[in-house]
Amino acid sequence: MGNAALLARAAGHEVLGADTGVYPPMSTVLAEAGISFFEGYDPERLRSLAPDLVVIGNAMSRGHPEVEWLLETRALRFTSLPALLHDTVLGTRQNIVVAGTHGKTTTTSLTAFLLRENGRDPGFLIGGVPVDPPMGNHLGAAADPFVIEGDEYDSAFFDKRSKFIHYAPHIAVLNNLEFDHADIFRDLADVQRTFSHLTRIVPRNGYVVMNGDDDNLRALGPLPWTRVIRVGLAEGNDTRIVDFREGPSGVQFTLHWKGRVWGDVRWTCPGQYNARNAAMAATAAGLAISPGDPTALSLAPLARFRGVKRRQEVLVATPAVTVIEDFGHHPTALAETLRSFRDRYPGALLTAVFEPRSNTARTKTLQAGFMRALALADEVYLGAVNRAEKLTADERFDPEAVIGHLETQGVEALTAATNAALLDELITGTLPNRGRPRVVVFFTNGSFDGIIAKYAAAARAAG
Repeated sequence: MGNAALLARAAGHEVLGADTGVYPPMSTVLAEAGISFFEGYDPERLRSLAPDLVVIGNAMSRGHPEVEWLLETRALRFTSLPALLHDTVLGTRQNIVVAGTHGKTTTTSLTAFLLRENGRDPGFLIGGVPVDPPMGNHLGAAADPFVIEGDEYDSAFFDKRSKFIHYAPHIAVLNNLEFDHADIFRDLADVQRTFSHLTRIVPRNGYVVMNGDDDNLRALGPLPWTRVIRVGLAEGNDTRIVDFREGPSGVQFTLHWKGRVWGDVRWTCPGQYNARNAAMAATAAGLAISPGDPTALSLAPLARFRGVKRRQEVLVATPAVTVIEDFGHHPTALAETLRSFRDRYPGALLTAVFEPRSNTARTKTLQAGFMRALALADEVYLGAVNRAEKLTADERFDPEAVIGHLETQGVEALTAATNAALLDELITGTLPNRGRPRVVVFFTNGSFDGIIAKYAAAARAAG
């Protein structure tokens, strides 16, 4: 909600917030912007502040002290964040809504970046802290598109529709579709259903820009009520990624549009998944400014794109050790990243450090998938299961079972009772590194109890 708070302030509203455990980089962004936020919740404080409107985040539920006070007293108006964005920002803008199980933040950043670099002034709201563009939110010019990250998670405890249903898409970008958010969706078909609902509100003069290589998206059907553009590596896609190559010096590939060359790309973002993110972003941005033929959009700026914080972000790079932080918390994301790093760092020892933290990752729902993904590393360190006490033994992710499986695959693996203890094991086991160059990748969608920054500092000190 941090970038949304900044956007609301830019639109002329006074903004205050409350949360628990706010951590960098968003806490830093808010502090630097001068937006005050309170640690913890207090109904009496809310009463005394008496705001015109209370925006309730989707992490709040019944039993929350401020939620209960609002419901009991009806003293203040309240709404969900997606509804607020629809009513105050999106309006009648030409909205590009970027959805998918993986890659939303990077693709949203890329779309906004390409539009800006091609001379437009788009509005945008990004669910992370991008490096390019240099901020996560911007109102932009009303005549230019608004690019927004479209999360399939529910809107609020009182509105169980996916957030992206509120965003009035003119162009819907569907990166991929897998089962996730087991606390919200029953199964894959349930996730497909909400994506189908998104496509049904795209107007006939709009576009659905779809990953044409994704079987779960193709299962949505022909979508006859709007125009569908398919993007991917396989033949038959409208925008096609051709001649993909990755090595220590970076990545290169060529984009084709309907069988003809659009342009060559040379950049530093790892993996085929980021090449697809770029192709999806370029297609959406190009169609927004030149309907029917996106190739009017120059691809040259992609060479300058520096990515998003916490998405394959290199924190330390020495001859002995490279430390990378990544937001990955789904088996597919982990697997794609690890495969890419094999090509990017040939000959290096690949160490994966994973925190089972998200509402799905901390359960057994995707445990078998995590086993397969983590087996792509040479060694694995498993963090403590987040809020383990809230789950039964039958429900929660089982680090010992994962370790046992990995060892049968020839992967060295260990865990620890706490993340602080895991840090000690990491430092002892990997620093100083006097053998093969080592790449240490931290995977988490949270703070990992601050151990990433501490390990990075230790790695720098070790040289």
